[in-house]
Amino acid sequence: MRIPPMADGLIVAAPASGTGKTTLTLGLLVALRARGLRVGALKAGPDYIDPAFHQAATGRPSVNLDSWAMGPDLLDGLAARAADGADLLVCEALMGLFDGVAAAGATGDGSTADLAARTGWPVLLVVNAKGQSQSAAALVKGFASYRDDVRIGGVVLNNVGSPRHTALAGNAIEALGIPLLGALPRSPGVALPERHLGLVQAGETDDLAERLAGLGRFVAAHVDVDRVAALATPSRAGRGSDAPAMPPLGQRIAIARDAAFTFVYPHLIAGWWASGAELAFFSPLADEPPPADCDAVYLPGGYPELHAARLSAAARFRAGLVAAAQSKPIYGECGGYMAMGETLEDADGTVHPMAGLLGVRTSFAKRKLHLGYRRATLLADGPLGPAGTLLMGHEFHYASTLSRGDDAPLVSARAADGGDLGDLGGRRGLAMGSFFHLIARAPTTDAGR
Repeated sequence: MRIPPMADGLIVAAPASGTGKTTLTLGLLVALRARGLRVGALKAGPDYIDPAFHQAATGRPSVNLDSWAMGPDLLDGLAARAADGADLLVCEALMGLFDGVAAAGATGDGSTADLAARTGWPVLLVVNAKGQSQSAAALVKGFASYRDDVRIGGVVLNNVGSPRHTALAGNAIEALGIPLLGALPRSPGVALPERHLGLVQAGETDDLAERLAGLGRFVAAHVDVDRVAALATPSRAGRGSDAPAMPPLGQRIAIARDAAFTFVYPHLIAGWWASGAELAFFSPLADEPPPADCDAVYLPGGYPELHAARLSAAARFRAGLVAAAQSKPIYGECGGYMAMGETLEDADGTVHPMAGLLGVRTSFAKRKLHLGYRRATLLADGPLGPAGTLLMGHEFHYASTLSRGDDAPLVSARAADGGDLGDLGGRRGLAMGSFFHLIARAPTTDAGR
């Protein structure tokens, strides 16, 4: 059988967060699609929100690529599947181009630079020119020379104040042999709304289609979109494996999906579906219980703290969840874990009863950022795998744990730097959960990490 060639790809990156990567990426996706191209989008690192905007802009699911949490076969396989049926792939970076977790002998593990080196895709670097002109070229020169295996294919300036500003910075950059492919003027009106975990989600953004169309026009007016597309190159990585990141939790999996439960990695769902599992979605906020014919329930993360009163009042949902837990595994992560607990205290200090499947009590009133990669080892057999299975993922939440109750812990965990985080989460009967967001099982060769 003939294997179709992979679509060409490029990476939109920046020296730091807040520089304009998402604005440029979304505008490019819309502008390229307007030219009749079938555009696929990717997101480097652990992120739920940006991929939903990517999908709205392209009409295709976006895929996360995480070189820390994913083994090479999974990483390459996901990139290859994202390329199927696409003419061009655009990967949005995380943080700064070289930002990752510290690792001996490496610039950064899990950084976007690792993906650029693996795939060979060129980087379109977004540089915030506010408050500088020729000095922008010194920054670009540093980024272009920092790693020999990462190529800066072009630059787009952001926050330029005038044509003279563009010329001063752009001429200095082009003198390095790196093309200036655009300059975005200062336009606060094009920003997307934000809240405590990042952008307001795509499904909750008012007039999203109009906003995306405006971003497309904005970028097309100030960026040479055709030259950007011409930068893209085929990936030099292999086609990887079609194996799922995680085996399905069951044959028919009930998955909570609404404004309170939205943080689901597309590659997990796609992998379960491709493995033959049936997926049934239900809405706790609409007071829907898990379908009675499911044999496993998944409560993903999201924003239960913003909907605590409605979840507490959703009697059919709570009763259905309790009934399901008598005979089938219930797995919740982050927001789902909070909803499975005894209580959830909202930002105003009001305490809301939750499902009570686990003893954990959480609070959003006592906020503290918990952020970072996690290596989690299962402490007992279950739908996530046998005891001793190593799972790769991350935490990102502001909720605090007031009490874990007396449930047995679900996992023992370590941070990316090897620091011992102790036991996390809880399990009681067939109910289990933690604040840990699952990305993939560790490759067999990583089991001792």
